[in-house]
Amino acid sequence: MAPPILKLDDIFLSFGGAPLLAGAGLQVESGDKICLVGRNGSGKSTLLKIAADMVEAQSGEVFRHPSSTVRYLEQAPDFAGYKTVAAYAEAGLGPGDDPYRVTYLLSHLGLTGEEDPKTLSGGEARRAALARVLAPEPDILLLDEPTNHLDLPTIEWLEGELQKSRSALVLISHDRRFLEKVSTATVWLDRGTSRRLDKGFAHFEAWRDQVLEAEELEQHKLGKAIEREEHWLRYGVTARRKRNMRRLGELQDMRARHRGHKGALGTVQAAAADAQESGKLVIEADKITKAYDERIIVAPFSIRVHRGDCIGLVGPNGAGKTTLLKMLTGQLAPDSGTVKLGTNLEIATLDQKREELNPEDTLANYLTDGRGENLLVNGEQRHVTGYMKEFLFQPEQARTPIKNLSGGERARLMLARILSRPTNLLILDEPTNDLDIETLDLLQEIVAGFSGTVILVSHDRDFLDRTVTSTIAPANPEDPDGRWIEYAGGYSDMLAQRKGAIEERRRAEKAAEKPKASEATAASGAEPSKGKGKLSYKQKFALENLPKEMAKAEAEIAVREQKMADPNLFTKDPAAFNRLAAEMEKLRNSLARMEEEWLELEMLREELEG
Repeated sequence: MAPPILKLDDIFLSFGGAPLLAGAGLQVESGDKICLVGRNGSGKSTLLKIAADMVEAQSGEVFRHPSSTVRYLEQAPDFAGYKTVAAYAEAGLGPGDDPYRVTYLLSHLGLTGEEDPKTLSGGEARRAALARVLAPEPDILLLDEPTNHLDLPTIEWLEGELQKSRSALVLISHDRRFLEKVSTATVWLDRGTSRRLDKGFAHFEAWRDQVLEAEELEQHKLGKAIEREEHWLRYGVTARRKRNMRRLGELQDMRARHRGHKGALGTVQAAAADAQESGKLVIEADKITKAYDERIIVAPFSIRVHRGDCIGLVGPNGAGKTTLLKMLTGQLAPDSGTVKLGTNLEIATLDQKREELNPEDTLANYLTDGRGENLLVNGEQRHVTGYMKEFLFQPEQARTPIKNLSGGERARLMLARILSRPTNLLILDEPTNDLDIETLDLLQEIVAGFSGTVILVSHDRDFLDRTVTSTIAPANPEDPDGRWIEYAGGYSDMLAQRKGAIEERRRAEKAAEKPKASEATAASGAEPSKGKGKLSYKQKFALENLPKEMAKAEAEIAVREQKMADPNLFTKDPAAFNRLAAEMEKLRNSLARMEEEWLELEMLREELEG
């Protein structure tokens, strides 16, 4: 086994109360792709910062290989002192790193590099930060929520980059599908300690449940052993004093172990507060449009949303998802067309930017709107600390300022407030950002079991597949032109239907070309071939020679693939790398055309020969 390039062992860290980390560890070897998972507030980001040498542990051992390079993607990048995005990204390069990598990454992330960091949106800031840490191709890459604020095309591109990256990887993410595709090992941070599973995230949840069940069984056995020893202490036959004192000491040790056991954190127990039932028709939009200057955001779009529907809204950043959402909910007037809202609507909104939160406000004040110690949930008076417990907040946090909460805890707090209000129309804009896996499970159950209507904007493919009944997406995701289409089912269903529509369109185009060919034959005075006709000389020549040309193209592609497999080619000669990539694309397009032509000729030959 290769020696580790990074090792944290028996890490202890406390901020005054119960220890955040108490014996946690992390070992990274070359080529590792590790996902770090755990509840919000369990110390994942802190452990990553200790690994990045940004936070110092109070005790424990930290080893970093002297020659290894480390890059850390933080949740809130600092752009102070940089005039352009390119300058910020280039500042992450080392002395021997290739500056062209910054240009390459920024272009794939949809940035020019000339942007002013002060004007960046949340998604653009995350893209710039990704370019900065990916460009040096470090030995160790530490990523904290890399997919937050990224759209689906960028998330899928990032998956591919990380899968082929030579950097060892430790990442924190709430995106199940992203973790499943990228990770090959899992470290679970739980109650201050860590456990490792040498399998990707796809195997984590079943393993976690087994660990917790075994732990619960062990505690049950320990409790029974204590009962037996206490019975002996009270009623047992007196033996030698020395033996009795030893057995009494063992009993006290067992009691201490049983008393000191910290059980697993509970799960959030909540449901949306019931409101008066809305009308059957919740939203009716008829040919609504929106444009800014020359750019069309929404071309004529119509939809009817009924009570009980759960609609997902997906698309690249900047495609107009939030604009369309605001028009559908009456917050923004369309340029043309009409939107009618149904009757008895009680709307609750979770904003992706968390702008509703006042950092100086306390948790209790935010939940009660400053109206004392109680709040009304489903017509029942609840004390704020009791309600907070259902969302895994401790009573002593009631007077804690919101600014002291982690990103995940803030998301959970907003969820607690929304679910306490009567609602029959939930608007969720990027609801999964910063939530841990367990709270995501709860949110999924709430959405799936909600008797009202839900409209949600999300880039979380797994969450969409598990919850929505239909998906609205741009008709042209590569270059959004304002046309939106509603597909039945979740994200995977949408992809399948879109692929089927593309194939159907291609078949229709080919069918339309055949009458034109017949017309051309008639115009030339030639009799159309039928029955046992023959291929023309040109067609026979093509049928015989196309396989040779296809084999030649495949060989040329293989030669270029072998050259591009050199991991140092891009660094040594980026121009050669780009030239080979362009040649390969041209060859593949040519091969696809030859294959299609050969297939059509072969089908024609079979038809003519009976």
